[in-house]
Order: sequence, then structure tokens, then C-alpha cells
Amino acid sequence: MEYTTLGSTGMDVSRICLGCMSFGTSDWRDWVLDEPESREIIERAIDLGINFFDTANMYSLGESERVLGNVLADYERDAQVVATKGFFQMDDDNPNSGGLSRKALEQECANSLERLGMETVDLYQIHRWDYETSIEQTLRTLDDLVRRGQTRYVGASSMWAHQFAESLQTSDRAGLERFATMQNHYNLLYREEEREMLPLCDRENIGVLPWSPLARGYLTRPHEAVEATTRGEGDDYAREQPYFEGAGREVNERVEELADEYDASMAQIALAWVLEKDWVDAPIVGTTSIEHLEAAVEALDIDLAADDVEWLEAPYEPVRVSGHE
Repeated sequence: MEYTTLGSTGMDVSRICLGCMSFGTSDWRDWVLDEPESREIIERAIDLGINFFDTANMYSLGESERVLGNVLADYERDAQVVATKGFFQMDDDNPNSGGLSRKALEQECANSLERLGMETVDLYQIHRWDYETSIEQTLRTLDDLVRRGQTRYVGASSMWAHQFAESLQTSDRAGLERFATMQNHYNLLYREEEREMLPLCDRENIGVLPWSPLARGYLTRPHEAVEATTRGEGDDYAREQPYFEGAGREVNERVEELADEYDASMAQIALAWVLEKDWVDAPIVGTTSIEHLEAAVEALDIDLAADDVEWLEAPYEPVRVSGHE
């Protein structure tokens, strides 16, 4: 395993972050693993040297956090870097179970810690931008969470670059804890973040944790086989992404061709492309298979030639902004 310093935090994290959306309960989504199967993958990740785990309160409506906490309780807590998120409404009957108000953030962070079985989470992230709450109120609440020892660092997820810049400026002006990380949508088929968000993160030394580095599976198999898995058949969210627009199919075909040349899987080539980007700290990789987890770690050993990177990127066309909702 390779490790890197996460932005300006000083924390060392594995270059692969294990995304935990696929752990929890299949009652939430058909493709989600229940606790016994989830445990096997998390334990194998630890064996492989992964020390960075990303979950959220909304994943399986809290069960992902509970399962992750149960597994990690059997290991040395100081060796783990655990991240979770809050924003999406957790209870249909309670509108204050979502959003980024002081009430929502304080209660949902406390609920996450209880499910994780931890007094402190390493990174607490806002899952999206809240248009109903002032960013200063949100940042003051997050600052309080840090001061109370409920989280060590705070981070953000997909938003417009101007919103993120406003957040950083507000923190600096008011002397509040800054966002240390950005978890944004980024892969070979969705590169709109290269225009503003990623240069901003690079300038501000923000740790970058791309979600969906494999385009929700579209970069793991040929175009014709994209619906060949349980998740591919039932993941309506994937169909809402612009992966099939523009030059998406041509990029998919080039990944497949290059995978043959490198004697690697398509997923490994797509992940190797993300890993070679200087502004990326640790892509978030979700999986329901130990085999795929091991393959993801092996992608760290793939050194793409500069010409091959250029060839993979050449067909890309601008697509609609996606992932901010």
C-alpha cells in the first residue's frame, strides 16, 4: 500500500479510500451487502493496508456506519482514519434530520458517532451544499464540533467552485475551522472539475477525494455489458450522470483497449488514471467483491505512459455539470 498526506491535515492516508456505501443492509438497495459480507471486505481492506474509510449517515440510513464501526472496533482505532458525512434527510417525518443547520449538524453528527461507536470521527463532511442555511452558520457549527472533539477535521463534497471559495473565505475571515478536503465527482468520463474546482483545491492545499472514480461501473466493463451486474441493472442514479453523453462510449472503448495492452482490467486502467493526477489524494473506491478490492489496490502498481494518458483523455467533450444535487 502507498500512503500520502491528506491535504494540509498532516494525516497519512492510504492512496485508496474504501467507500462504504455498499455496506449496510440490502433492504436499502439490492446491491448493498449485509453485515457478514461487508465485514469480509472491510477486514480484507485492512489486511491490504487500507487505513482510510468513508461512509455517510444516509448510506443504508445509518447501517453503513454501524457495520463499519462494528468491524473497526476489533482493530486499533489510532491506526484508522474514518470519515462520514451529513446533509441528506434521514427521517421523512423529521425535516430537521437533514440540511446543514446547527440543529441538524449537531444531532446528526452525534447520531453518526453513536452508530460508529466512536467518540471522535477523523473527518466530518457536508454531503452537499445547503441553499437554505447560511454558510457562516454551517461553518460555525462545524468549528464547534472540532472544538468539542467530535471531529478532528471538516470537509466538503460536490458544489460549485464559487461556493467552495466562499466557504474558505468565510472561515478565514471569521477565524473558523477551514474545510480540509473536497470529495467531488471526478473520473475519465466526468472531468468538468478540472476547470475550476481542482485548480482551487490545488492552490489552497485541499485534500481531494474523488467519488465515483470508476463512473459507477461504466469504466469497469465494455459499453454493451454495463447492465450486467445487480447494481448496473438497478442503479437509476448512474443513468442520470452524463457518462453516456459526448464521447463517453469512445473513452470506454479506449480504456478497454489499453487494458489489453497493460494486461490489466478496465477498472485498473481507469483507477490508475485518477491516481496519477497530482491533485488527487485518495479516490474513494466502493466494491462488493474482495477480488475487485484487491484489483483496485494492484492498480497502484500501474504506471501509465504519458502518451497513453493523453490518448485516454483526447476524446473527452464537455458535459453538463453533475453531482451537485
